[in-house]
This record gives sequence, C-alpha cells and structure tokens, in this order.
Amino acid sequence: MRVIGLMSGTSYDAIEAAAADLTLDGDTLLMRPLGHLSVPYADDLRALIGATLPPAPTTTEAVCALDTGIGQSFARAAARALDELCGGAADLVVSHGQTMHHWVEEGVVRGTLQLGQPAWIAEATGLPVVSDLRSRDVAAGGQGAPLVGMTDTLLLRGLPGVPAALNLGGIANITVVAPGAEPLAFDTGPANALLDAAVRHFTDGAAAYDEDGRRAAAGRTSPDLLKVLLDDPYYRRPAPKSTGKELFHLPYLLRALAAVPTPGTDDVLATLTRLTAVTVADACRAHGVTSLIVSGGGARNPVLMRMLGEEMPGVEMRPSDALGLPSDAKEALAFAVLGFLTVNGLPGALTSGTGARHATLLGSITPGAAPLRLPEPAARPPRLLRITDPAPAH
Repeated sequence: MRVIGLMSGTSYDAIEAAAADLTLDGDTLLMRPLGHLSVPYADDLRALIGATLPPAPTTTEAVCALDTGIGQSFARAAARALDELCGGAADLVVSHGQTMHHWVEEGVVRGTLQLGQPAWIAEATGLPVVSDLRSRDVAAGGQGAPLVGMTDTLLLRGLPGVPAALNLGGIANITVVAPGAEPLAFDTGPANALLDAAVRHFTDGAAAYDEDGRRAAAGRTSPDLLKVLLDDPYYRRPAPKSTGKELFHLPYLLRALAAVPTPGTDDVLATLTRLTAVTVADACRAHGVTSLIVSGGGARNPVLMRMLGEEMPGVEMRPSDALGLPSDAKEALAFAVLGFLTVNGLPGALTSGTGARHATLLGSITPGAAPLRLPEPAARPPRLLRITDPAPAH
C-alpha cells in the first residue's frame, strides 16, 4: 500500500509530507520510503496559528478559518507529494493536522484538538484520508501522545542494550524499548517551544528561532533561571504523560524570568537549551537508556546536541537517518504507519506509552473519490519495522 503521511508539529513552521510503500510480511512491517518534502505555511496563516495558540483567547470564527486554511494547506502538500513522490499513484493519505490545543488537567488528558479539515485533502487528491488520530486514544483514557511511540518501538526492537528514540520538536518526546519490559513513550518537556518563543520575544518577531544555536552558544547558563524552570511539577510526574504549548509558552517563560535576576538574552537562550538537555537526560537515566536515536528540528541544533552529549556521557547518539528514517520526515512517516495500521484493522497506540485502558484503532476515515474499500483485517500486528531500499530524498 502506498501511503502519504502529513505532519505539522508544535513549531508550526511547515507541513512535512512523506510517502512510503508499506507491506505486512508476517510480524514485520516493511517500509520503502519514497521521499519527502517540506511545504511552509503561508505567512498569514502561520501568523493566525500563532495568534490562536494558548494562552491566547480566540473565537469560533478564527477556529473555522484555521480548520479551512490548514486543511487547504495540507491538501496542497498532499497533492504535491502525490505528484512529486508517488508518480501520481497512491492509496491513502494520513493527516495529523495542526495541534491547536491539548487539554490536560492534573496529568489527565480531557481532549485534544488538531485542525485541518480532511475533506480538502480528499477533494484535492481523490484519496481516502485518515485523520484525527489522537482523539480515540484519549477517549480510551490515554494521553493521545506521543503517538510516534508505535513506529519507534517497531524500529528499535532488536537493537542492543536499552535503545530509545528522541524527537526534538516544539516538545521533546522519547520512546524507550527495554528488554523484557513494555515499551514506554512520553513527553519529556519543551525542546524548541520555549526557545522559539524567547527568540520571537527578544527580537520583536524579527527571528523565529536560534539558527544553529548561535545565540545560545554565545551565552552562559543561568543557574537561578534553570533552577526555577526545573522546579515545574511536570518533570516529577510519572509516565505516561504528555504536554504542549498550553503549558510551555511565552507567559510561562516571562513568569520564570520575573522570579530571578535578569539574565542577558543569550544567557536565557543558553539556559533554555540546557533545560531541554537536562530534562531529556534525566528521563533517559531514569530508564537506563544506553543509546539514543535522534530526530526532529532540534537535531539540527549543534549546541543542543552538544549539551545532550555533556548531560549523557557514554550514551551513543545517532540520527534516525542511520536506521533509514530521514530525521526531517520521521514523524510524517510515523503517521503514515498509523494510518496504514488503521485501515488494516490494527491498533496504532501502545497502552504502555499512552496509558489508555486498551489499544484502539486510531482516527477517522474520509472517503476519496471512489467508494471506500478497506483491506481485509490483518491477522496480527507487526512486531518489527524494516526499512527497505529507501529512495533518495526530494
């Protein structure tokens, strides 16, 4: 089955589209990546997303405009992927949409909202679309995140020691696969969320992120600010757990800054980068991680990667590319896997990762141009993911 996966993370800078041929072979899922592309949001739409994200107030008019605008943007990305990556022929599109709110109270997820109306994607491509993949897990008592844990687990099984996969997006999440134990997946805390918010604030919007970590490299960690930030109760909660920009946003950072002697801008960025490294390292140590497979935008930040190495001496770190999954496309491919599992009648979330009462089929299906025909349900779920003959990246 040829599947297109679409993803936009909490940094909301672009839509990542990736395509792959997926086949079940016994207990192994075979994936042949066909390439990936990145489609930036239009400036006005990106500004509207930023203006609507928590803790900003909003209106149903803005939510409706976002649902349409994001859906149309995802549709254009899907159409490009269909043409440029798949030669015009595919079987399924899987759309994560854009997370606008992840409603958590006292560690319990009450609801989650990803916008991007899938009807636009189905209309643009003629293909069936699996979307809204998080809500069913939430309804079953789960966190609805991180859903990349299923693909990570299939990929990491069979690696020596205690391997883990780390994704550094707006929020950092980790999947740990220890021998003889159920896989574990959870959000460790902010990766780029606070960093990007700080850069936009201190530059009055002239810059969106700390390119190559240059300003963090020029600064020094503020022990006082780091202590205040690390005092957040989120870090002490046991997994499974999830978080987002509903907690880690600019007002949160400004409150922390008001509680300590004022550090310089570069020192703030150095401290926020160190915060990510420390919280990831604490999570890895707590679960005995011996090797780390890294992906996401933060993997391109050499200062963050250096700090991770300083906090975890002796832990081998490799990009997910080393295992055949392009770092920039990994989440889009992970959601392609989840949609593939859904249409084959297989659950897509790990109960040990999300905390759900039972494993569920994820998502809702929007028919394409033709009548909806699903494959016969698969006999059993896969245990391993094997990457075969990846095509060159686009």
